[in-house]
Amino acid sequence: MNNNEQPWVGLSQLNDEEAFREHSSPEMPASSLAQQIEQANEVDMRSNRRDFLKMMGFGLGAATAAAACDIPRKYAVPYVVKPDQIVPGVATYYASSFVGGNDFCPVLVKTREGRPIKIEGNSISGELGSGTTARAQASVLSLYDTTRVQGPAAIVPAALDTENSVATTGANLAWSEVDALVTDALKQSRSARLVTNTVHSPSLSAAVAELRAKYPALEVVTYDSASSSALVQAHQAAFGRAAVPSYHFDKAEVVVGIDCDFLGTWVFPSLYNEQYAKRRRVVNKLRPTMSRHYQVESTMTLTGSNADHRAMVKPSHIGQAIIELHNQVARATGGSSAGTSRLEPKAKQVLAEAAKDLVAARGSALVVSGSNNLAEQKLVASINNMLGAYGKTLDINRPTLLRQGIDRDMARLVRDMNAGNVDTVIFHGDTNPAFDWPERDAFIAGLAKVKYKVSMSGELNETAALCDIVAPDHHVLESWGDAQPIAGVYTVIQPTIHQLWNTRQAGHSFLTWAGGGSLNRNAEQPYLEFVRNTWKTNLFPQQTKFASFDAFWDSCLHDGVFAGGAVASTDVAGT
Repeated sequence: MNNNEQPWVGLSQLNDEEAFREHSSPEMPASSLAQQIEQANEVDMRSNRRDFLKMMGFGLGAATAAAACDIPRKYAVPYVVKPDQIVPGVATYYASSFVGGNDFCPVLVKTREGRPIKIEGNSISGELGSGTTARAQASVLSLYDTTRVQGPAAIVPAALDTENSVATTGANLAWSEVDALVTDALKQSRSARLVTNTVHSPSLSAAVAELRAKYPALEVVTYDSASSSALVQAHQAAFGRAAVPSYHFDKAEVVVGIDCDFLGTWVFPSLYNEQYAKRRRVVNKLRPTMSRHYQVESTMTLTGSNADHRAMVKPSHIGQAIIELHNQVARATGGSSAGTSRLEPKAKQVLAEAAKDLVAARGSALVVSGSNNLAEQKLVASINNMLGAYGKTLDINRPTLLRQGIDRDMARLVRDMNAGNVDTVIFHGDTNPAFDWPERDAFIAGLAKVKYKVSMSGELNETAALCDIVAPDHHVLESWGDAQPIAGVYTVIQPTIHQLWNTRQAGHSFLTWAGGGSLNRNAEQPYLEFVRNTWKTNLFPQQTKFASFDAFWDSCLHDGVFAGGAVASTDVAGT
């Protein structure tokens, strides 16, 4: 059929058969509406509500029939060469990982005809758990969000005198133009900063290291909006390792949470949920009891709603609750007191019962706190130490590598910017301090004094709106990469769809700005080759199951996870 012919929907229409004409003729011709009105005028002009609704419905039907238009043309284009892994109507699954800001979980991505449609947990991810989080589930929606930044562009700032004005992307830029602008800025800068969420990716860490080697004036500031800075610093002071311990709720007979929503939002909730659930059921006669859970908090949380005993305290009394629990445990174990606490009688009673159970379950007890106060976290570490928890229900030797940000580093950046000592700032990942930094006004004022400002965000958030250019990263479902959420355990990130817009992987951008020495520019996907080379150099020697790297890589892609032999933390801060 050529473009000038009338489209047809069947052979009866093509042959112009009488039966088709009768079937397709309007049931209510437009002229009949006028005839009905004329007859009504001749008989009786009076009408009731029923007549009115009848005439309105008749009129709407007649107007619809009269305004009927041709059926739009739809073309079904088959595959010329059908991909082996795609069967129309049959789902394909890819093992990957969700990494977004402070969130991580291994996932299984369900796709149909090359499009992700559902996120599930990876049931073979081993000690990383098989659960997901709300953000991981919602990542499918953010992938198709048409408000994403669709390519590199200059930023048109919002008008300062207009209350509801927002920044927008201005002139589109080529990636070569962005590369030239950023490299020139870094070359001219006496002091530059890369502000990023916690980086626990071996490949991305290596890319950042190359960028820092190229530009010695560049420092990395790790900033997590949901900060566990005090927890990290407390364990550095106590054990000499700046990291969040690995918690084992599945090994704890008694758990005490103090203002800590470990089932909802704290550190690694997808893993903690699975561990917690294992000890909250009676398995057999060998384990006829389930774990006991005490919760002290200032607001209702998912964790508190699951506790056996729960006490509400004021936010200002969280520190007092930690002191009270410390003193109760210290008296029972021969430790030293931490001072006098001032709590309501009910809270004291719950903590006294909790301390009694904790001491009785020494070696299989666990205390966690979501406090970001260094002194309070030191007391919590002391409680766990008195209970013999280290090495049993929590492990600092194989730490969790999530949430490595230190608040004082971000505070120092804000001071340096306000003093005019920072020439270039690059924001990577989901960092948005113009929105979630406690002293956001000071941050915004300082950022205005920075000469070159670059955002790598995939959305035009509050911080990106204050930058000069945006160099958007891929969505996680479009990306290649890796992660090391727990020391010695690695996961793969693989794309489940071709990139929708003109974005570019952040690691690829870092390597390009570093001179591109480690990028195979002849490769179809240069950053994939970089990730493969990182695994070939660092991880392949840690195993003996596979003789060739290709077989090892294919197995890791299939499973989504690799438990290596070496235990070493990933640290890109180095400041």
